[in-house]
Amino acid sequence: MVDIPAGSFLMGTADARFPTDREGAVREVPTERYLIASHLVTNDEFAAFVNAEGLTTLAESDGWSFVFAGVLPDDFCDTRGVVGAEWWRVVEGADWRHPSGPHSNLEGLGEHPVVHVTWYEAAAYAAWVGGRLPTEAEWERAARGGLEQATYGWGDELTPGGVHQCNIWQGTFPSSNTLDDGWYATSPVGSYPPNGLGLHDTAGNVWEWCADWFDEGRSRVIKGGSYLCHDSYCNRYRVGARSFNTPDTCTANMGIRVAADPTA
Repeated sequence: MVDIPAGSFLMGTADARFPTDREGAVREVPTERYLIASHLVTNDEFAAFVNAEGLTTLAESDGWSFVFAGVLPDDFCDTRGVVGAEWWRVVEGADWRHPSGPHSNLEGLGEHPVVHVTWYEAAAYAAWVGGRLPTEAEWERAARGGLEQATYGWGDELTPGGVHQCNIWQGTFPSSNTLDDGWYATSPVGSYPPNGLGLHDTAGNVWEWCADWFDEGRSRVIKGGSYLCHDSYCNRYRVGARSFNTPDTCTANMGIRVAADPTA
């Protein structure tokens, strides 16, 4: 856990590309001292929670979750898509143990971030380890890495010196990923350098649930973007960007980062 002292920072952006996201205006926001995990919750860590608590996740009980079409085998059975985002498929048998569908498992993915978890399950895991989900302000302050109003947690250049700093989509979305960063879907936590405060994966890899409501009690804030983000349609791996999802939604690109209140 990274210890963030009480203080304030400039939150939000003046970027107007996604007006419904309400990223602005830039404003000074104070936070009390808090702790936040340096990395995302892994499959191995979530498995320990499930085994201890006997939890059945919503995706498991419902029998399906949302999976990116690009990871499905060519001979996979017909699936329903999301109108306007047809790359998302309703896949029966997809859950945190089977992240790409019933044909997949967690072999080799123990250090990858857990996915297919709802906000409720994320909050339950955080409580189980003695923490909570971060507020949006806490998440963004820590993700900025001590930089003021930089585009990313490492600066303003996406690939400084030609070196990739995060796991996002390269190429033409959703038809072709050049894999310049080495990953098609999730990457092991900590695969990229930490920001100035010691946090990994605050851009790309998987979206992270926050404690806050995005609107009047319908959706929760998610931050950080995912491996599916691309500048052509979802430039939300910027540190000040934000999005939302309903708390009972689970997908193959949403995960967990834990925060906590200091005990001394």
